[in-house]
Amino acid sequence: MARTKEFDPGAALQAALDLFWARGYEATSMADLVEHLGIGRASIYATFGNKHELYLKALDRYLESQDPGLVEELSAPGPALPAVRALVRRFAAEAAADGVRLTGCFVTNSAAELAPRDPAVARRVELSWEQIETLLHAALVRARAQGELPEGRDPRALSRMLLVLLQGIRVVGKASADPARVRDAAEEALRLLD
Repeated sequence: MARTKEFDPGAALQAALDLFWARGYEATSMADLVEHLGIGRASIYATFGNKHELYLKALDRYLESQDPGLVEELSAPGPALPAVRALVRRFAAEAAADGVRLTGCFVTNSAAELAPRDPAVARRVELSWEQIETLLHAALVRARAQGELPEGRDPRALSRMLLVLLQGIRVVGKASADPARVRDAAEEALRLLD
């Protein structure tokens, strides 16, 4: 007969996510995970696999819960450019906020730390970025069709520029003590939509 788990796997996964998010993959040891999760090493391996598998599950959990309102914001009926502008400004405000600034975005952190050498992480990061780019592209196509964006503007190129801007905002926001840096960059980039 199988033993029942003496811990909540969902809570343990969230605790692992929080630790990886705060420290990064390389700076988090299995001993750190055992201590932070409050469960034994054997239980971690039996439930989640090795450290890398646990990290991927934590990243998947983050991606599943990441910004559920994004689709609604960018696809709401009516003018599209105000929603795009609001999204960029929200990212800038979040990146400059004290609580968020120090941890940054888990996807962006994963991209910087692991994606160049970890294909499984790179796939997840790319899927996240593709989703944001697709939503921005659809909103900008709608904006151009509604006359909010000049005919000569390329929605695909603009959506890619905004994706790169949003990721840059997250990186600079995490590393910079000057919140005006990200706010100014966001406002200057938004002028390209005029």
